[in-house]
Order: sequence, then C-alpha cells, then structure tokens
Amino acid sequence: MKQGIRKYIQRSRLLRWFTKSPMPSFIVLYVDILIALVATFMVFYSNPDTTPYENGDLIFTPWAKALVFTFLLSLSMMLFKTYKSIVRLSAFEDTYRIFSAIFTAAIFALACDWITSIPLKFHYFGSWNVLCISFITFAFMVAVRIIVKYIYTASSVTNNKRKRVVVLGSAINSYALATALKNETDGQFEPVLLLSIAEKGADKLAGTLPIRQYDPETIEKVFKKFNSDTLIFLSTQMEFIRNGASDVFLRNGIKLLMLNQVEEFSVDSKDSEPVISPHVQDIRIEDLLGRAPIVTEKNHIKDRIMGHTVMITGAAGSIGSEIVRQVASFGAGMIILVDQAETPMHDMQLEMNKNFPDIDIKLCIADVVNKDRMESLFVQYRPDIVYHAAAYKHVPMMECNPGEAANTNIIGTKNLADLSMKYNVEKFVMVSTDKAVNPTNVMGASKRVAEIYVQSLARQQKRNASDTYTRFITTRFGNVLGSNGSVIPLFRRQIEAGGPVTVTHRDIIRYFMTIPEACSLVLEAGCMGRGGEIYIFDMGSPVKIYDLASRMISLAGLRPNIDIQIVETGLRPGEKLYEELLNDREQTMATHHKKIMVAKVREYAYEQVCDHLEHLKSAILSNDIHEIVAEIKRIVPEFKSQNSQWGDIDKELTPEEKMHEIGTKTSNYTNN
Repeated sequence: MKQGIRKYIQRSRLLRWFTKSPMPSFIVLYVDILIALVATFMVFYSNPDTTPYENGDLIFTPWAKALVFTFLLSLSMMLFKTYKSIVRLSAFEDTYRIFSAIFTAAIFALACDWITSIPLKFHYFGSWNVLCISFITFAFMVAVRIIVKYIYTASSVTNNKRKRVVVLGSAINSYALATALKNETDGQFEPVLLLSIAEKGADKLAGTLPIRQYDPETIEKVFKKFNSDTLIFLSTQMEFIRNGASDVFLRNGIKLLMLNQVEEFSVDSKDSEPVISPHVQDIRIEDLLGRAPIVTEKNHIKDRIMGHTVMITGAAGSIGSEIVRQVASFGAGMIILVDQAETPMHDMQLEMNKNFPDIDIKLCIADVVNKDRMESLFVQYRPDIVYHAAAYKHVPMMECNPGEAANTNIIGTKNLADLSMKYNVEKFVMVSTDKAVNPTNVMGASKRVAEIYVQSLARQQKRNASDTYTRFITTRFGNVLGSNGSVIPLFRRQIEAGGPVTVTHRDIIRYFMTIPEACSLVLEAGCMGRGGEIYIFDMGSPVKIYDLASRMISLAGLRPNIDIQIVETGLRPGEKLYEELLNDREQTMATHHKKIMVAKVREYAYEQVCDHLEHLKSAILSNDIHEIVAEIKRIVPEFKSQNSQWGDIDKELTPEEKMHEIGTKTSNYTNN
C-alpha cells in the first residue's frame, strides 16, 4: 500500500507541482491560523456552557471566543515565527517552535481567564477548553507538516548521480545537515549514514539514517558497507578532524568535505529555498594545519590605531597586505602603502577602494634602500606608527644574491629605523623571521643583523632620550600558510600537473601559522611593546614537509607514491632541516598574551654595530660579494653556512674579527 501511495504521488502532476518550490511564508501562516480557528470553534461549540451569550451578548458566543483565542494563537505564531521554516525540511526545531508558540498562547489565555473570572464570576475560556484547543492545534499543525514533507519526499525521483556521503556526528546539527542535503532539490549529495563521534548513540537510527560509531580500526569497512568514499562535516567539528582524524580518513582513501556556514535552514524574506550543496567545500591543507583561532585584544589594538597615520612597507606582500587590511579595519586615519611592486600595489588599491572607501590610502612606489625617497614620505605624511614588512625572504635566491639581501634587509631597515627616530614616530614594528635564529643562510643572517641594529638603536635611544622616544619592536615568527613563496602553492601546482611533488629532505620540518593570525599578533605585540623587545609567537607544533606533501596528495583524491610520486631533491643552499625561534643562549619571558613571548637576547653596543654596518655599506657599494658575506658573519658570529658556497668564509674569520656582545648581559625587558 505504501508503494502504491508513493507511485500515485509521483504520477500526480498537481502534487509534484505543489512540492516543486517552497510554500510562501504567508500561506503557511494562513494555514496555521485556519487550523487554530477550526480547533477553537470545534471545542467551544462541542462544549457549550451557561454564559451570558444565551441572553444575547455577542462577545460571549462560541464564535467570539474562537476568534479571540485564534487571535492570541496568531500573535504567538508570529512571535515564534512558526511559518518561517520550509515545511518540506521541517525538523525538531520546527516542532519545538510550534510547541513554544502554542504553550505561550495557552499560558496567556489561562492568565486572562483567571483575571476576568473575578469580575465576571465565571471563566471566559475555561481551563479544559484551553487545553483541548492547544492539543488539537499542535497536533494538526505538526500533522500538516509531516504530510507535506511525505508528499515532497515521495514525489521526488531519486537522482542516481547524487554522491553517497557520510555525515559526521549524530547531534541535532549533523542530523539537520543530513536532512537538508537529502531533501535538497537537485542536490549533489545523498547522505547514507551518520558517523557518531560521541560515546553513546551508535547502532541506532536518526529518522531513516543509521548511526555508526567512529572507530579508526573499522572505518574503512563502514564506508565500504555503505558504498561511500566521502565524509561531510561541519566547520564546528574541525578540531576533531585536526586532532588525528584527518589522517585516519585520508589513509583509507576517504574524501573530506566541509560545510563552512553553520546556519539554521530557514526561508528568508524572499521565500527562497536554502541551497546547501554549494557551501560544501573541499577541505584545504590550511584547514588541517591551522589551529583554534588566536584571540587578540581587538579593542586595545583599535584604541592604538584608530585615527592614526600608519606606514606599512612591503604593503603589497603576503604579510604587508594583511597588515594593511587589519589596520584599515581598526579605523586608521591614513595608511601609507610602500612597495616596489607596481602591479600588486595596483591590486591593493582596487581592493582598499572597494572594502574601505572611507580610509585615506596613499600609495607610494618606493624602495626602502633609497633613503632620500623614504625621507620625503616621512616629511610629507608624518606617520605615527611604522610596520616594516619589506624584505627579501627567499632563502636559495638570497644565497645567490647576498648583496641584495644585505642592501634591502639590513640597510633598508636601518634607513626606516633612523627616519622613524628622526621624525618622532611613536612605534616602529619590524617583521622578522625564525630563520634569524642560529642562521645557516644569508637571508636569515641579514634579518638577524636588522634585529641587532634595531635593538641596539632602541637601547641607545633610551639612554640618551627623555620620556618621548620611538618604541622599536621586533616580531619573530615562522612560515605563514599561503604566502608568496610558500611550499603549499608549489605543491598544489605540482599535484595539478600530475607530479612529482618535490621535497628537499624527508625529515625537514617547519612551523606554520596563518597569515591573518600572524598579522594580528604583530599588531598585538606592537601595542604591548615598550621598546627594544624581540617578540616571538607560539607557532604550535612543527610539521614534517614530507607528511604535508602526502596529505595534500590525499586531499586531492590521489594516493601518495602511487598516483603521484614524492621525490627528495636534497637540501637547497643555506637550508636547514629545522627552524628555531630562539638562539641556544636565549630565553623567553611570558607576557599577558599566552601566544606572545618576549625574548631575552644578547645586547650589542650601538657604536660597534654602526661601525660594522658602515663597513658593510662600503662592501655593498663596491659589489664585493665575498666581503659582504664575511661582514655579516662578523656581525652574527653564530651564522654558519650550510650547503653553501659561503661555507669557506667560516674558516677564514678569526674570533677577534667577530662582533661580541656587551660582556655577557642580555636584554631584560618586561611588559608592565
């Protein structure tokens, strides 16, 4: 009989037209009001009482009572928006909403009944009548929704092209997602199972969907049994996926999809049906490497930036451009964008004009090495805060071009720091790198020299200045996900090309952080700094690059070293197996932000640093590459070249030639 009803519904053009599109909200409301009117009329006429309506008082007739009670129910329905949800997708939340509306109306009616009974000497509605009306109205409203939902389900022809998927979780949100995907018109997915990650609730049913317990040992068998190779999960379940579950699924050839928007599936003002499938996205490697969002003190940052003039160098780069966006979001009065790259700067201009039309943006094509050009910008705009992100960062390329690394990363930084002090900039924040710790390459060593100069300048200024001086702050962190030159875009291109994916060494590890969280910590550190600190960030756990490549291949639906090979190419010039955030002789002190620490680092005399930099500038001007690298090694004694043509210089330098710290003291800045 059930099959016969289903076939009749599928053949009926009228019923299939009826369920083709969502029922408008006003019709749902009218039907609910009609149900309430019928229920109240039935009860009041079937249960007459001896009230004044027998003497001709119209307000006491069953019709009048039915209309009054229906009015109360209608107000409550509109208050709880029982008509808003799509009837065909009705779930537990809708039933709860209906119950709440009717319960509220019943309580109000009983209260009015009790109040009016004192002057009238009898009950206008009657408690029994109120209970009967509430029960009948609730039953009919739910029944109508169940019938409409059944008609819709029976009228839809199964789409064999839908992908069979397993939905993670057995809670109400997971069930609502599975139901919405299943009932979606022209949907892409057919949920066949709920995979429970709770200890209870497995081997049961949620509606028509079976529930199975997540078990890493049996996960492959479960997916094969239900003929599925895809898991869909909500973004709120990301922590479970990150904590080892992703490797279990990927190892068993299960594709991971995520719904990024967790919203209630309801009709908007245009009565349009929600479309879920387009919001289901392939999971990215950045999602797996990321962590729970880092919380910064946004109000504190906003107070320091709002209305101020901010200069950002390297503004078109990965880090610089994100600093620009965040500074703009905090309401800076003027933002001066400085970079050499013409096309990326043009792109930034278009983006800022679109997203922050009220912010005064100044685009300046300039090289930080050109001190006269930079000074003209300081004179013209008088920045209050400078974020210095301009630098050459590509390790092998700088190993071949040490003069450019020294000129931009060291002399460019010196120019910006000197001008900031000269023109009374409140804060100068330099973006450094973990490669500056025990450097094995020219790029990392050049950034360490920049750190040394900025810190020695801060120390010298504090000794000579009054309370008004520039606060020089350095931030040091590792690789950022998706940045220009990051390994992730390279791996993506190699996978799209069919491989091979190249890694320099099987055991090489790196720290990763997302660009937005790195930049938010830069802004936070800039606010808390008193001058002279080197802040380091909590980068989480390091990641093996070989494992990263394997994951990315698996995320693409391919098998590592079967469909796409992973090939080791050997360490590149200046590259080391692992990065550090602190030198062996350095220590850290905690700050009020648990993700930011301040380093206790060796101090150098400002005059001594300046003498070495003058020698370095002379070597740069004469293009004496050997002497440039040698001078950097004199300034940074711990700089030992690895797998590099500059390794022989380490043997040439005597201990007396190298710059030494001031005794054995270390900086000891606090964050009060």
